[in-house]
Amino acid sequence: MKPRISMVSLAVEDLERSINFYRGGLGLPMIDSPPTVAFFDLNGTWLGLCGRAALAEDATLSPEGSGYSGFNFCHNVPTEGEVDVMMAEALAAGATEIKSPQKAHWGGYHGYFADPDGHLWEIAYNPYGWVGPNDD
Repeated sequence: MKPRISMVSLAVEDLERSINFYRGGLGLPMIDSPPTVAFFDLNGTWLGLCGRAALAEDATLSPEGSGYSGFNFCHNVPTEGEVDVMMAEALAAGATEIKSPQKAHWGGYHGYFADPDGHLWEIAYNPYGWVGPNDD
C-alpha cells in the first residue's frame, strides 16, 4: 500500500511566475508535473501550484478574495542568520516583505513575506527546539 502524502495547494495568477519564484528563487525541488500544475517536494509534504481560476472552479467557489485568509505557511530554519538569508532570497526572487526579521515575542527570531500571489510565509528560528525532520 502506498503511503499517504499531504499536499498544500496554492492558487496562483501566473503559473510560470510562481514556478520561477519557488524553484528558482527559493530553491524548492520541483517534481515532474503536468503542464497545468507544479508540484514541489517539501520533505514529506508536497506544495502544489495551480491557476487560481481553475482551482476555484474545481472547488465550486468564486476565485475572488483578498486580505488575511487566516492561513500562512511557516518555514523553520536552524539559526537566526538563516532567517535573514532566506528573507533576502525571497525578496530577491520577487517576494514582498511584510515584517522584517526580528526578535519574536515568544523568544525566537522571525520575519514574514508574501509570495508574488500574496500568500503569506513566516521564516522562523525557534531556539527552544527544532521544528522539522531529524537527520538520520
